[in-house]
Amino acid sequence: MEILVGARYMNMLFRNRRDAGRRLARLLQAYAERTDVLVLALPRGGVPVAFEVAQALGAELDVLVVRKLGVPGHAETAMGAIATGGHEVLDRELIDELGLDRAAIETVVASERRELARREQLYRPGLGAPVVAGRCVIVIDDGLATGASMAAALQVLRPMAPARLIAAVPVASPEGIRRIEDWTDEVVSLSTPADFRAVGLHYREFDQTSDDEVQRLLADARTCQAPAQRARLHTPLTSTRAAAVRLTGGARDYDLLMEQVGDRSLVLIGEATHGTREFYRMRAEITRRLIMECGFDAVAVEADWPDAYGLNRNVRGLDEQDALAAFDPFERFPEWMWRNREVYEFILWLKARNAVRPREAGVGFYGLDLYSLYRSADAVVSYLDATDPEQAAIARRRYACLDHVRDPQQYGLESARNLRPPCREAVTRQLMELRERAGSSLTGDRRPTAEDERFHAERNAAVVRNAELYYRAMFGSRVSSWNLRDDHMADTLFALQAHLKAQGRRGRIVVWAHNSHLGDARATSMSSHGEWNLGQRVRERAGLDDALLVGFTTYTGFVSAAHDWGEHVERMRVRPALEGSVEHLFRCTRLDRFCVSLTGPAGADLRAPMLERAIGVIYRPDTERASHYFNASLARQFDLVFHLDETDAVEPLYEAVYWYDDTERELPDTYPFGV
Repeated sequence: MEILVGARYMNMLFRNRRDAGRRLARLLQAYAERTDVLVLALPRGGVPVAFEVAQALGAELDVLVVRKLGVPGHAETAMGAIATGGHEVLDRELIDELGLDRAAIETVVASERRELARREQLYRPGLGAPVVAGRCVIVIDDGLATGASMAAALQVLRPMAPARLIAAVPVASPEGIRRIEDWTDEVVSLSTPADFRAVGLHYREFDQTSDDEVQRLLADARTCQAPAQRARLHTPLTSTRAAAVRLTGGARDYDLLMEQVGDRSLVLIGEATHGTREFYRMRAEITRRLIMECGFDAVAVEADWPDAYGLNRNVRGLDEQDALAAFDPFERFPEWMWRNREVYEFILWLKARNAVRPREAGVGFYGLDLYSLYRSADAVVSYLDATDPEQAAIARRRYACLDHVRDPQQYGLESARNLRPPCREAVTRQLMELRERAGSSLTGDRRPTAEDERFHAERNAAVVRNAELYYRAMFGSRVSSWNLRDDHMADTLFALQAHLKAQGRRGRIVVWAHNSHLGDARATSMSSHGEWNLGQRVRERAGLDDALLVGFTTYTGFVSAAHDWGEHVERMRVRPALEGSVEHLFRCTRLDRFCVSLTGPAGADLRAPMLERAIGVIYRPDTERASHYFNASLARQFDLVFHLDETDAVEPLYEAVYWYDDTERELPDTYPFGV
């Protein structure tokens, strides 16, 4: 709890309550003109003070009518309180300790409810309870003596999920502050004199505030509130809370997403990090439903084509090795990105499901990425060795210009510096020749599995051609290499869809990749840098009606990541999201875990650019603002988003020496971009 005091211990004298309110407002200027602030006065004496504060801050003013429930025979001792909207809190421990009779308690409650209803009718005729959830609520009284009334108000408000709860008074006793400190996020007081004695002693004029004055001030506040000011009450925070569907861990958590899928053939499911267990688990759960309920044919992921194709063969029953062994090709950094327990469990499920269906109806698992320059070249040659040895020899000669170092980054560096001739023409010719021969079988074999193998070879040839371009470009423009990579992923996705349709399938594909690849780049600061991504290309080529873009966010927790490219994976603590970010906004809803559609009412209030965090395979918490945040219009970036306040790290399948080490240290920026 924060305590902000204007003049600690000073015995400040106010002319009247209105004067005290104007002076108190100066201490609250940090909340001026914010769209989420609600000033709640405790009537009657708190209303003149709160009126001046609300006017100075440009905030909504309302009253919270609170009636203390006094112990029978000892009315000054509070056993609970009731407040506006029918809210009630009881001190069960005190009631049990005093052995209070239930009938006596109900008599007190009934009496105070009658008085509360009378005051409600006077001050708030025909109005519903004030909207507190997700807002910054400033509760104001004319002073804090014992703190009983303010404590009762705060105890009523806290379960209503305000984003921030502040108690503000012109003057407070040290005892009063101690009484409320467990119920508020911040206490603001102009003065806290040690010799407090009574609230009225700190005012020159301290006449009792009348019901007429309360009614007039509230009417003035509502009249003065312009339409534009009222519109501010419809904020991103309140809109999100209104539209959000809380996640319970039950079967219906993804119903909202399933409703939006409809007839779409592409569902792109993102992640805010490459190392969060919940993101992988939830993607898998969503994908199971898409396969079982909507007939999706394939899963395409941000992984290298030849590595993922080994899993594809395994889940479709085309090899006899166990599923765990099928993960062995994922050897290069970041190996934990796909060699983890959540993906392994999904692969086991997919393999079991395919086993009881015709082989040609099996759901496949494919990679979209292009880092596998040499492995893809070897795969092309291996395919041709088995189908046309003469063509295999030609392919070896064409790919020989890559073989000097068999290190893709070294090849790119030497080519970019003209230390060796580039292989662009040779690898392009090999791809074109495979495509030209794709219409007819080299062996006359037209079985679906043979068609799959030809397609596999062609896509590997495309990887070789595009990876060769990529590794040369990475030593030039970052924009160029990023765009090459995402264009390759888009081309691979649409080629896979066409291949599935040619086999008589529906071509409905689930895509797993990072938010930065799947959210439409036109809605982010990437666009201003000349970058595009897979999500943008999918929307451009498939249309808004055929693709659903789904994002994930998290506020804090742990993540599996490395401090630098090629280093060991570690279980690292994720710092709480920065204020002003999407993640911080979602945290302020106090909903913990939820999903919200961005095509509905909430989308209009989430179109303004905000900070958004992206953690790839590298996490640098000490330079987080510069390394991991960018500006984005969430509602233009995605169609639907899932948020989780706190998440944990995904666990690698293999033994990771540093996985339990969450030590944070600052390291310099380096290639590659980690997403």
